[in-house]
Amino acid sequence: MHAEQAPYSDRMRAFIAVAALLGWSGLTIQMYLILGMRWAVEASLLGGLVSFFSFFTVLTNTLVAVVLTYELNTRASKGRDFFLQPWVSSGIAVSITVVCLAYSLLLRHLWQPQGWQFLADELLHDVMPVLFLLYWWLCVPKGMLRLKHIGLWVIYPLVYFAYALLRGHSLGQYQYPFIDVARLGYPQVFINASGILMGFVLVSLVLVGLDRWLGRADGF
Repeated sequence: MHAEQAPYSDRMRAFIAVAALLGWSGLTIQMYLILGMRWAVEASLLGGLVSFFSFFTVLTNTLVAVVLTYELNTRASKGRDFFLQPWVSSGIAVSITVVCLAYSLLLRHLWQPQGWQFLADELLHDVMPVLFLLYWWLCVPKGMLRLKHIGLWVIYPLVYFAYALLRGHSLGQYQYPFIDVARLGYPQVFINASGILMGFVLVSLVLVGLDRWLGRADGF
C-alpha cells in the first residue's frame, strides 16, 4: 500500500498535474503521428495502434502517466493501491530512466526528428524521465525497497524483449535497431539485450541505495 503521508501542497499537486498532462500529451502526439502516417498510406489503423504499444518507450511512459494520474485522483481503487505502492512506482522510475539513457546512448544519433515528432521525442525520452524522477524523489515514501524488488522489476523488460523478438520474427519488423535479428543475428542481439539488462540492474541498485539512504534520513 502507499504509505500514509500529509496531503500535498497546492504547488506539489500542480507539479504532478503538469507532469501527468505532459505525459499524456507526449503519448497522444506520438499516437497521432503513427496513425496519421498509416492513414496517409492507407495502412491498417489497428496495426498502427498495435505498433504504437509495441515500443518500450510508449509502454513505460504510459505507466508513468498512469501513476501520476492516480496520484492526483484520491478516490480509492485497486488500481490506485497497486500503482502507488513504493516498489511499483520505483520500478517504473527505473524503467523510465533506462528509456532516457538507452535513447541518448543508442538511438538519438540515428535520426533528427522535426516538428511535432521532435516535441513527442523530447517529451517521451527527456522531459518525462526527469519529471518522474523528481516525483519519485519528492513524493514516493522511502525506506521500503529491498534487493528482492529488483528481481520483480526485471520481469518487465524481459517479457518485453521476448515479445519484441516474437513480433519481429512474425512481421519481419523490429522496433529497435539493436534488437534487429535480421540484420545483427541472434548472438549480437542477445549481447545487446544483456548489456541493456545490466544497465537496468545497475540503475535499480542505485535507486534502491537512494531509497535506503533517504529512508534513514526520514527516520524509517
